[in-house]
Amino acid sequence: MQELPRLSTGIPRLDTILGGGLVEGASYIVQGHPGAGKTIFSNQVAFANVSRGGKVLYVTLLAETHDRLFQALGTLDFFDRTQLGLSISYVGVFQTLRDEGLSAVVSLIRQEIARQGATLLVFDGLLNASDRADTNLDVKTFVAEVQSQAAFAGCTVLFLTSTRITEDSPEHTMVDGVIELHNELVGVRTIRRLQVKKSRGSAGLGGYHQFEITSAGLVAYPRLEAIQSTESIDDDPGAKQVVSGTAGFDAMLGGGVPESSVTLVFGPSGCGKTALGLNFLSQANAGEPALHFGFYETPPRLLRKARALGVDLERPMRSGALDVIWNPMTENLLDKLGHRLLDAIQSRGVKRLLIDGLGGFERAAVHPSRLVEFFAALTNELRALGVTTLATWELRDLFGPTVTAPGSEISSLLDNLVMLRHVEINSRFKRTISVLKVRDREYEPVIHELGFGNNGLKVISALEPVTGATTGVASAVSPEPQA
Repeated sequence: MQELPRLSTGIPRLDTILGGGLVEGASYIVQGHPGAGKTIFSNQVAFANVSRGGKVLYVTLLAETHDRLFQALGTLDFFDRTQLGLSISYVGVFQTLRDEGLSAVVSLIRQEIARQGATLLVFDGLLNASDRADTNLDVKTFVAEVQSQAAFAGCTVLFLTSTRITEDSPEHTMVDGVIELHNELVGVRTIRRLQVKKSRGSAGLGGYHQFEITSAGLVAYPRLEAIQSTESIDDDPGAKQVVSGTAGFDAMLGGGVPESSVTLVFGPSGCGKTALGLNFLSQANAGEPALHFGFYETPPRLLRKARALGVDLERPMRSGALDVIWNPMTENLLDKLGHRLLDAIQSRGVKRLLIDGLGGFERAAVHPSRLVEFFAALTNELRALGVTTLATWELRDLFGPTVTAPGSEISSLLDNLVMLRHVEINSRFKRTISVLKVRDREYEPVIHELGFGNNGLKVISALEPVTGATTGVASAVSPEPQA
């Protein structure tokens, strides 16, 4: 299959969404309402092109000067004022359009492309040009002439316009691709998302993808279930076990935590989920780098908790074998979290992972119906990367007549299930641990009591015979009557 030559957008991960970047010499409409990010988008692409030795012609139909545009762009990292007039030229054609019409604008663009040797043309104001046209044929003629002039010079074209242009408009039928930017209110927060609505000659990622605007410009976050529809590396599960770091826990699991597996540790607040995870992280070394990816404790608070439990995290942190990424439980983007986690794992070669709070992903989901597919993509990739993962999930009820694991579909995606519980027996609370599932392996299906020792959490012994322990309210088992 022939690969088309591509022009990188310079926008992180957008090239992936586009199927490799913009096709060289092709034309695209970038549309969205005011404030959606079109101007930053186009200028970021422009300066990325300049940084690779390209030449850019930026044509605007603005009535005012470009000073205000440069003032706004000056707050962004990619803007390089020294390239103005050299590798990138901004040309206003408002007066030419008003006084002489569309044909004069085409002539001016042709002259400037040839004079500057432009490899990228940005035309900001396609809607204004369309309004100046008398008929749809005039619009098609204008777009076709601009495209032909650019294509002759091997120049890629971006037409910027508002969302007033509909899918059946003549402009859409003429171009090779359409990228739409949205800025919408979901509840009380604003979410930015983009969609590749047309991509001729490219197998782009369909649907909506979130993005944000930072001081670096646009950063795109492809939907994880779309980009990771299949894992990047063949998943080859082995029979090796990984030491958990919690005394007695490995025996319950049948020898240790299965390598490259995903284990969910769930239970109510205060039952020891994080403590179990800290023991797991304390076993990090140069051969098994570890990562704490959490939502609740800052790194200093996490270290303080570990010290209080007698768990040494400072040694692996000093050696570089352990890293901590804290994601404040504020306004997060689901796919941003997923990409941040996978990027950290790949850059650090992580083999031990604690996700302290899968609920942090749940809270970040604008569309909760996506969670099953999102977690499927995430867990598949973690296994493929050879990461042994412990993840925690908090139950809302301390006690109750029934116990519900995280959604049945999500539970089925996980290899191992471990439940921690507060159990009230004879007016005394005990912490307990139960292994409910270990995929493809025998395990000990007996409820054990947990205690805190000099090295954090440890499994003490099998719980005394009771009923209802999983609900948190246990009753002693009556002795069987003597014959």
